Amino acid sequence: MIAFTGSPLDRADHLREDPEALAAARSDPRALLLKLDGLDPEPDGQGGLTWLPLDAAPEGAELLFLGFDAGLPHFVASLPDFVPAARPPMAVLAIADRLRPEQLSIYAAARALVDWHARHRFCAASGHPTEIFRAGWGRRCPTCGAQHFPRTDPVVIMLVEFEGRALIGRQSSWPAGRYSALAGFVEPGESIEEAVRRETLEEAGVRVGAVRYVASQPWPFPSSLMIGCIAEAESDTITLDANELEDAIWVTRDEIRAALDDLPGRFLAPTRYAIARHLLEAWLAGA
Repeated sequence: MIAFTGSPLDRADHLREDPEALAAARSDPRALLLKLDGLDPEPDGQGGLTWLPLDAAPEGAELLFLGFDAGLPHFVASLPDFVPAARPPMAVLAIADRLRPEQLSIYAAARALVDWHARHRFCAASGHPTEIFRAGWGRRCPTCGAQHFPRTDPVVIMLVEFEGRALIGRQSSWPAGRYSALAGFVEPGESIEEAVRRETLEEAGVRVGAVRYVASQPWPFPSSLMIGCIAEAESDTITLDANELEDAIWVTRDEIRAALDDLPGRFLAPTRYAIARHLLEAWLAGA
C-alpha cells in the first residue's frame, strides 16, 4: 500500500449539504475528535491516532467533518487563530511512523484540511473574511458570495528509463547519498505527459518520449497529489540544472535492488513513505 492511502472513512459528501444530518452527527455521543499537536499527529501507542469526545474541542473551534467509520462520526477542529508552523515532512513522518497505514491516511486528510482553512480565511476575490460551509469542506465569502474549496496541487514524479537503466537525482538538502525520482509541479494549461517531459528536460536536460501512468499518492505537506509515471528517454545525456538538482545519475536494476534492500551501493533509496520508492519497485517488476 502506498503511504497516505487506504482510509477507512466514508466521507459522506451528501451530509455536507444536509444541516439536519450534520447536526445529528455532531450531537452523536459517540462522535470523535482527532487530537493534533498543531498539525502533527499524536499516536496512541497502539498504532492508532488519538481521538477525544467532541466536547474536548477548544472554545471557538470550528468542527470539520472527516467522515464515518463503522457508523461513528469523525471530526477535526480548526482554530480561528491557528498559524501553521513550518516543519519539514521528515520531522512529521518520524512521528507518523508509529501509525498504522489506514490511520496515516486519515491523518493526511485531516492535516491537509486544517492547514487549508488556516491559509484561506480571507476571500481571494474581495479580501473579506470567509466563513466555513459544507461541513468544513469549503469557505464562503458573505460579502461577495464567492465560494472556495480545498485544493490539491498536482505534482508529476517520474522514473525515466533508457536502455535498462533509470534516471534518479538528488537535492542538496537531502541526507547524504539519498536519490529519488525527478519531480515537479504541473503548470496551468499542461497535461501530465507534458509536465513529465518539461520537468525532466528542465532538471536533467533529458528529452522524454512516451509516458505511462503508474500510481498516485496524496502528500499532505501541505496538500499535493503525487502522480507517479514512468517515462522513456530519447538519450542518456544529462545536462544538469544546478538550481534544481545537486546531481543526477543513471542506475541499473541491480543497483536499485541493492538500495531497496539497504545494501551498500551507489545511493540510498527513497523512504518507504515516498511514492518514488513504489516507482522503483514497479519498474523492477516490469511496470
